[in-house]
Amino acid sequence: MTSKQQDIKAFAFKTKAMVSLDKGCLHSILHVYCNRFSVFLWTKAFDISPVCLHVLITENIKTIVLLPHATPLPHCPLNEEYAVNAMARSRLPPPEHVSRLADTSFHHIVLLTDNVLAASVVISSKVEIALNPEKLVFQIVTNKKTYTPMHAWFEINSLKSAVVEVKGLHQYDWSQKVNVGVKQMLEIHHLICSHYYNNLKEEDFEHEGEHRKVFEALNPGCQSLMNHLRIYIPELFPELNKIVFLDDDDVVVQHEISSLWTLDLNGKAIGAVVDSWCGDSCCPGRKYKDYLNFSHRIISSNLDQDRCAWLPGMNAFDLEAWRRSNITSSYHKWLKLARFTLWQPGVLPPNLLAFEGHVHPIDPLWQVAGLGYLSSSAQGQIFEAAAVLHFTGPAKAWLEISSPELRSLWSRHVNVSNSFIRKLTQDGSKQREDGFAFSFCI
Repeated sequence: MTSKQQDIKAFAFKTKAMVSLDKGCLHSILHVYCNRFSVFLWTKAFDISPVCLHVLITENIKTIVLLPHATPLPHCPLNEEYAVNAMARSRLPPPEHVSRLADTSFHHIVLLTDNVLAASVVISSKVEIALNPEKLVFQIVTNKKTYTPMHAWFEINSLKSAVVEVKGLHQYDWSQKVNVGVKQMLEIHHLICSHYYNNLKEEDFEHEGEHRKVFEALNPGCQSLMNHLRIYIPELFPELNKIVFLDDDDVVVQHEISSLWTLDLNGKAIGAVVDSWCGDSCCPGRKYKDYLNFSHRIISSNLDQDRCAWLPGMNAFDLEAWRRSNITSSYHKWLKLARFTLWQPGVLPPNLLAFEGHVHPIDPLWQVAGLGYLSSSAQGQIFEAAAVLHFTGPAKAWLEISSPELRSLWSRHVNVSNSFIRKLTQDGSKQREDGFAFSFCI
């Protein structure tokens, strides 16, 4: 029996024992245990593997949940397709388009992801609304495990006009300095997450605001190489000078964003939304004090705790300014000072410190974030006006716990006519009455 199963069993026994207690005591104890159990359930929804999907079929392909990390990797049709179909192994992009990968006259969009379906949604949503799709070059960096299905998917489902490159981390020939830096980065983030998690295990979570901290601490993205690797974008693309970065798997592009490539960043390294749609009560839950520990003098003496943090979901990067400013080196200096408690676990906090003084605020309607929290207070017209929607939070668009209205903004970009997804739907329909959930590596 795993420790998590033991926790559930212990919860059941303790709840049963409490039946004999007086009502006042029962209410008090149940409040604590129910809060703990609700955090556990939400964490399981958040603790997901972005490679292989469980799809529970309804009338269409809208109800998607992801396998937990502990689940063995299921049979993957795209891996099989790569093995038996020569077309799925073809060069991507084709030889006649390779020159575009380093041509700065094109619009380069970078994704660092190991989620095939979500990457497809991001790219499809952008191409659908692009005025000049032939100007687009999507450059996907993924890990070795996902490289084969990712390559097969975008080769079989090639775009008519835009160029897509899929490159695995194993295909990069980095210097020893970069390799050592990446290893140290992951080790430090692992220590920070472990330290924070160990301190939270005995918390009662009586206050609702504490739940979000738990999500961040237990979210596997806290230690994901693909998430943290964005600080090495200049090394990943040494020949490029300006790119648009779209967060790996939880954004949808709604409106044309081509003007971002000509946007004047005033010498700054990053263009990002800072003041979002929140109005007078701006950026609730995403001020600097929500990410950084201002009880440390090194933080409080350099930063304002009530400043709004910039949004990471969609950013314009001037890579030349980034290199001049030595932002990646600054990032590593902060990591060495981390002391476990300088910031909350996650990708954004050390980036806030490294990019300090190098951020150019852009129009808030470039991006609306927080769609992964069920109590999002943004209005419908703001969703419609935003160029990019970012499903930050545990209720990702492909999960049943997400808002149905918001989920449709993402699921409409899933290609239900695709042969793999259509077969998935047909197989699922046969098993639906038995409540059968099946796997599809996509």
